[in-house]
Amino acid sequence: METRSNEYVKETGRRNGNLSSAERKEAMEQNYDLAIIGGGPAGYTAAIEAAKHGFKTVLIEKDRLGGTCLQRGCIPTKTILHSVSLYAGVKREREKGIFDGEIQFHMERLQEHKRNIILQLQEGISTLMKKNRVQVVTGTGVLLDRHTVLVKGEEENKLSAEKVLIAAGSQTVIPKIPGHNLKNVFTSSELLEKEEIFPTLTIIGGGVIGMEFAALYSGLGCQVTVLEFMDRILGNMDREISQNLKMIMKKRGVEIHTGAKVEEIKEKPDGRLACVYQEKEEKRESVSDGVLLAAGRRPAAEGLFTHEIFLETDRGRILTDENGQTSITGIYAAGDVTGGGMLAHAASAQAVNAVCHMAGMPPLMDLSYIPSCVYTEPEIACIGLNQDEAKKRGIEVLVKKYPMSGNGKTVLSGEERGFVKVIAERKSHRILGAQMMCARATDMISQFSAAAVNGWSLEDLGRIVYPHPTFSEGIGEAVRD
Repeated sequence: METRSNEYVKETGRRNGNLSSAERKEAMEQNYDLAIIGGGPAGYTAAIEAAKHGFKTVLIEKDRLGGTCLQRGCIPTKTILHSVSLYAGVKREREKGIFDGEIQFHMERLQEHKRNIILQLQEGISTLMKKNRVQVVTGTGVLLDRHTVLVKGEEENKLSAEKVLIAAGSQTVIPKIPGHNLKNVFTSSELLEKEEIFPTLTIIGGGVIGMEFAALYSGLGCQVTVLEFMDRILGNMDREISQNLKMIMKKRGVEIHTGAKVEEIKEKPDGRLACVYQEKEEKRESVSDGVLLAAGRRPAAEGLFTHEIFLETDRGRILTDENGQTSITGIYAAGDVTGGGMLAHAASAQAVNAVCHMAGMPPLMDLSYIPSCVYTEPEIACIGLNQDEAKKRGIEVLVKKYPMSGNGKTVLSGEERGFVKVIAERKSHRILGAQMMCARATDMISQFSAAAVNGWSLEDLGRIVYPHPTFSEGIGEAVRD
């Protein structure tokens, strides 16, 4: 295993477009129109957009191109979730007489497949950088002043740029719980690399990361317990989504405890771990083979600029205006480092708009309706306002809802219960938001995004003819209800 891991690092280094010493020195001696710190979705998208405007651009990345999304987040998680979904689906088909025989799950092979997917996509990003003549430099970028970036790598060098975009991403939140550093206590990034499956797992946190891992492990037949501090899982989403997912997970054997404050993680005499938590003024324990810390992520803004740079921040996130510009003219920021939803697609859109502003052009992307997605089974996807948010804002709304139990494609494919819910302004019927909990929700939510961005009404979306039988028919049924 060690040999393969080392080769993996070497290969990603080669595909990252690393420079030789001579090339690096030459790069540092040049002046650029734009210097980008961070090679994740915001960083490499900004580099491509800058190339369209003729900017001479340098991209500084300390690790490998692709950022958290490609290396330790979206892509590896969804790769494994996809395989687990297929595995669980084939097991269900046995009941229909379609599959006869024993099916096995090999995490070691899946990890190899996951690494190949990452390399393939990373190579694609590297190719795009070369095609767009973006100079990629490996190292950690630190702002010295408005136009100077210090690159810390094997050696320290300075480069100058007319404008700078900070796209340094985010990092995992490690809750300050006694015992968080014990053996077999992992963050999501670390757990994604494991080739052994814990028969029992306790997840601290019932947000998106926690619930996706709950779906993954329960899909493999493992016993999962989720401990969530808030009064419900997925607390920032529609309440009905939280309730439905909790019922579905419970049916699959997942224990979910809300209002649970974890006080300590301790090791039992048999080597297993006990999460001690308070629930309804009663002290309890969740004992398992492993523990996942899924308390979320925070902006990775530390060390990005010296004390001479006075960028306005708020609780660790870099503050920007509607154009992505920070409190210092010419310095921009996009993506997770600015806080917010911390979504790859949001980061890319913010980066595009920031480069447009640098070029003196209006923004290309409408950031009013950013989709949020959860890759559980069934999938969850939302845009805009939900019913509770509309009520808090004093907006009178119509709520249209269609249960997917009546959808032919849902029934014939044996999918779980779900629904499509649409929030529209009561007077105009203009679509303000949508919540979907059904198969392919993450692919279909963009229909509601398009409707909201373009100011469509329920009737506008209802005029569309949807093919039968498809999951998307649920959209037409919901808006025409």
